Amino acid sequence: MKITRIETIWTDAQFNTLWVRLHTDEGLIGLGETYYASRAVSALIHDVFAKLLLGRSAFDIENHWHNLFSTVNFFGFAGSEMRAISAVDVALWDLLGQHTGQPIYNLLGGRSRDQIQIYNTCVSYGPHQDYHAWIEGRTGQLAQDLLRRGIKAMKIWPFDQFGTSLGGPVGQRAGAGAVGPVGHYLGKDQLKKGLSCVEDIRRSVGDQMEIAIEGHARWNLPVAVEIAQALEPYGIMWLEEIIPPDNVESYARLKSQTRVPLCVSERLFTRFGFRPVVEKHAADIIMPDMAWTGGLSETRKICSLADTYYLPVACHDCIGPVALWSAAHLSLHVPNAMIQETVRGYYQGWYDEFMTESIDACIRDGMLSLPGKPGLGTALREEVLSRPDVHIEVSDEQHRFDPSRG
Repeated sequence: MKITRIETIWTDAQFNTLWVRLHTDEGLIGLGETYYASRAVSALIHDVFAKLLLGRSAFDIENHWHNLFSTVNFFGFAGSEMRAISAVDVALWDLLGQHTGQPIYNLLGGRSRDQIQIYNTCVSYGPHQDYHAWIEGRTGQLAQDLLRRGIKAMKIWPFDQFGTSLGGPVGQRAGAGAVGPVGHYLGKDQLKKGLSCVEDIRRSVGDQMEIAIEGHARWNLPVAVEIAQALEPYGIMWLEEIIPPDNVESYARLKSQTRVPLCVSERLFTRFGFRPVVEKHAADIIMPDMAWTGGLSETRKICSLADTYYLPVACHDCIGPVALWSAAHLSLHVPNAMIQETVRGYYQGWYDEFMTESIDACIRDGMLSLPGKPGLGTALREEVLSRPDVHIEVSDEQHRFDPSRG
């Protein structure tokens, strides 16, 4: 089964989500996905990767991964390079599944569980205005609503709103967007306001709801210690990426000063990025994002690394539908999967505009399972290719790259 054509696809409506389709001489099409800087990732795939993939066997997944990684690592691998590799890798696994008639989790070695618990990252989209609910002081009501729907874990980021503004003195505050530089001061009143979201959940539903606190790497070490210690009485599920993951020693210092479990970090790329976190005992939960860190091939190695130290993994996904489908396959397979991130506004919203199958149909009572269809179990809707806001770039064996074709 030879790779004959490579397509990269994105839309103005979801401009950060890039889909990669690999076509073969058997007529099968494998689908992958990544997130952020779609034009840059697309350029890498067509300018660099196409010549390494076209005409080659789609079965040689491990060889393709190392060829692509070795090529970009010559110049420095992280960023758009790993996003491109991640999308291509998932598309190759999808092709193998379709060719063999097996779901990806079987190709990985079968399931360790029939279903995985989900948590809801409280983003606003469509009818589910979850971010607005908790940022406007209705966190307890939101927790009650999630519990009614069988979801028993949720993630919020109540301290971002006090972070340093983006753009300097006249810049826009980054709170809602979760993007900004490290902050070096958190007032006592701000700390209390952030904690009030957690208190509202506990007051409304008690310990029925697991609570994850996202930090978006917005704080320095002393503030992170203050936040972590203040959260200890509330029995939260984890404190995630409260400081940047670049200095592992700082995370180890934070871990030594709090009982709150620490979760690290979707921003790390490849097993080489996660190795010091695991080996230096800097985290309690390992959180890879396979749409960034190297696809299924690399993420399963990260999970095995974590399992060697008896650490659980929780696959990150606030990205897109294919990222969630592929993460679900991995979460069903790896023995140390703890819980799977989801955003109900997305999987009950825009995901269905693009995918042939609804992953919402696979979620019941806060648990995610998969129906056992070949490959990913879903595909990109053909009508996406004719949307007025679609961008398609193509490489094939006759035309190595033509942005006007599609």
